[in-house]
Amino acid sequence: MIEIGFIISAFVAGIVMFLAPCTLPMVPAYLGFISGVSLKDLAELEGLERRKAQRKIFLNGVAFVLGFTLVFVAFGTLAGLFGQALAPIRIWLARVGGVFVILFGLFMLGVFDLKFLRAEKRLKLPKFVNVGSPATSFGIGSAFAFGWTPCVGPILASILLLASTSSTAFQGGFLLLIFSMGLAVPFLIVAGATSYASKFIEQGNKYLKYVTMLGGVFLIGLGFLLVTDNFGILIQYGYELFDFLNYDALLDYL
Repeated sequence: MIEIGFIISAFVAGIVMFLAPCTLPMVPAYLGFISGVSLKDLAELEGLERRKAQRKIFLNGVAFVLGFTLVFVAFGTLAGLFGQALAPIRIWLARVGGVFVILFGLFMLGVFDLKFLRAEKRLKLPKFVNVGSPATSFGIGSAFAFGWTPCVGPILASILLLASTSSTAFQGGFLLLIFSMGLAVPFLIVAGATSYASKFIEQGNKYLKYVTMLGGVFLIGLGFLLVTDNFGILIQYGYELFDFLNYDALLDYL
């Protein structure tokens, strides 16, 4: 059974990844690129045409989300498979992973530099690919999942390390599914109300550096719990928080 503390951590990490300075400001641009409808184009439309354009943005946003979710779940499944193979030493695997999670958190706080996390990798689309269709957006979303940026790298790496401590490959994949949901839900909210959401994003840009700092603190705390084998503290609070959902019965199937 997947511990609720892991689920909470994965979902929060997904939200932090969405709010990162290298992600949130780019969301309107991503949506405009994959749908072929820019904010300027949307602002010039009215009535039925505007609703059609907004629907197109949302549908392509859904396809984009499905693309990166599929890749992230595959990553989590492989991480869980790796952890399953090392089950006899899982507690030490968790502690070593915790050390790396702390290091990633310190990196996000700017304490030191990790060049391999600063490197950004992007997959270029072939010239014959036409944007604006859900199928293309699905492919772009899959490519996005392979991107490695200063903000995204530490968070994704930390959750993959967490997935490697799970009991089975299925649980590792499920953990990354929850992580993807934390990233996907706010992304789809923006996709569903692009013009309005863009205004709030512009106004909130100056506060995004604090989100990165909070993300760093979050990873340090998560790493500390793993290193000290005190993750049960988060699990305990999680059970209390979600007691009304009959959590035990829900996850007996996992």
